[in-house]
This record gives sequence, structure tokens and C-alpha cells, in this order.
Amino acid sequence: MTDHIRIGVLISGGGSNLQAIIDACQAGRIDGRVVFVGSDNPDAQGLARATKHGIPTFVVDYRSIIKHGLDNRLPEDFDLDRVLAVQHVMEDAGAAQKRFFCTRAVAEARLLDQMAAYPFDLLVLAGFMRVLTPYFIDRVNKGPLNPRIMNIHPALLPAFPGVDGYGDTFRYGCKVGGCTVHFVDYGEDTGPIIGQRAFAIEPGDTLESVRQKGLKLEWDLYPQCIEYFAKKRLRVTIKRYPQKGQPALKRKIVEILP
Repeated sequence: MTDHIRIGVLISGGGSNLQAIIDACQAGRIDGRVVFVGSDNPDAQGLARATKHGIPTFVVDYRSIIKHGLDNRLPEDFDLDRVLAVQHVMEDAGAAQKRFFCTRAVAEARLLDQMAAYPFDLLVLAGFMRVLTPYFIDRVNKGPLNPRIMNIHPALLPAFPGVDGYGDTFRYGCKVGGCTVHFVDYGEDTGPIIGQRAFAIEPGDTLESVRQKGLKLEWDLYPQCIEYFAKKRLRVTIKRYPQKGQPALKRKIVEILP
């Protein structure tokens, strides 16, 4: 019998995916247990869900950190040049870019300090509305082909990255919507895809009905992908795709093993 994996969860809001994960662990559909729930938002309702289940919680208040900006003390192991060289979240905007990554590093260092009290095998983003930077990602992952941060996105990536996937899908007039679970990389919603689910968008659908259709799929898909990780059924490889007259395209792909 294998050991349960230890799952850390970061949230920003109500935590409906957090609840789906907790329920799946308790029902045995995930061979794991949630060991902590952290948030960037002191008012996140999902914190109460965690407390109800006896799961430790903590908050790192991003708003306060960002407000104080560069008055905050940067972590000693933060290398701004390296972060800027590998990130593909934002184009060079001079001082604004520097401020973004520096303030995030301060917040992420505090996240890492809080997380250090709870050893974990997988970090799950369940509606965590903050972009994670290379500073944080490199301190959680075990290497470029051994990612340990998973995210769920409310659109069929690579279409409609960003904060409002269902809204963007609906307003574009798409006939199909969906959700995507992926590993986190140095971009915004650009990491290798683990699983996807799709649903039809009917003529009478509203933005709210589209969101409800998507959420129902999320609550099933996310636990399934976490269980793949728990059973060591996910393998990240680099595949090369020939391009006529150009260097081969290299992309990280997630294989789901039997």
C-alpha cells in the first residue's frame, strides 16, 4: 500500500475546488490528504472550509506587501536578473516590471516560510489569483521535468489565459467551453497540460450558466489529475516538432501512464 501524498493548497476566494479536493481525499478518490491551506486574501471564505475539516491555514496578505512596494526587504536569495531572464509573464516595462517581481518575491518568500512548517508533495492552486514567479517555482519544483505545482484554469488552454477564462470564452461567442489542469511554469497559464474537459455552449446560455457548467467539470477533473500525480502516472517529457525552414519546436508534454 502506497503512502498518501501530502497536498498543499493555495486559494484566494470561496474554495469550491478546495472542497472538491477535500471530499475526494475523504472518499478515497485521491490517495492523499490536504496538509495546509494558504491564501493571499485574509477574507477568503475557503479558509473557513479548511478550518471546518481541521486543516491548518495561514494568510500572506499580498495587498499590504504590494502597497509598501520596495520598502519591503527582499529575500537574500532573490536574483532579479535571473528571474527577468527566464520569466515570460510580462514584457520589459522598466521600473514597473522590476517592482512587480520584487514585491512578488517578498510575498512569495513569506509563503515559502509559512509552507515550510507543512512538508508537502504537491502544491495545488485552487483559485489562487496570483501569478507565481520563477523565484517561487524554483523553490518548489524538483527540476524542470519534475514539477510539483498544479493549477486549474477556466478555459481550454492555450485559448483564453488570464483571470476570466469563462467570461472570455463566452464573450468571444465560442460554441464550446471547458477547463484545463496544467503544471505551472514561468508564464501565465502556459505550463504543460495534464487534463481537459469540454462542454457545449448553447444559444440560451448566460455567462453564469457557462460558469456553472465549467465548475461542475472542474470539481471532477481536478481530483482526477491529482490522483494521477499520487499514483505516479504523470511523466513530463520534451518533444520536438519539425518545422519547415525553422528550428524544431520544443515543448513540454505531460504523458499519462497506465
